[in-house]
Amino acid sequence: MAERRVTIGWAEGLHARPASVFVKAVTSTGVPMTIAKEGGTPVNAGSMLGLLALGAAGGDTVVLAADADGAEAALDRVATLVREGLDELPAA
Repeated sequence: MAERRVTIGWAEGLHARPASVFVKAVTSTGVPMTIAKEGGTPVNAGSMLGLLALGAAGGDTVVLAADADGAEAALDRVATLVREGLDELPAA
């Protein structure tokens, strides 16, 4: 299983608009992945409800994980999005 540990770059954390951007980005990769606060229980990264339930704030560290074809590249792209607080998924 591939993993990335990332510090959330959005000041508001993974709430409201950033959560929507994140879920859309994860879904667009076509790679199923999970997200968890460091030391916490992973949730489906493509689920808005699961993501909001994490309560991940700006500056928190999260762990992204995937175990599928293309996982490394997809995790790199999503990690960049989260770390830099971008409005869209960076190009492959």
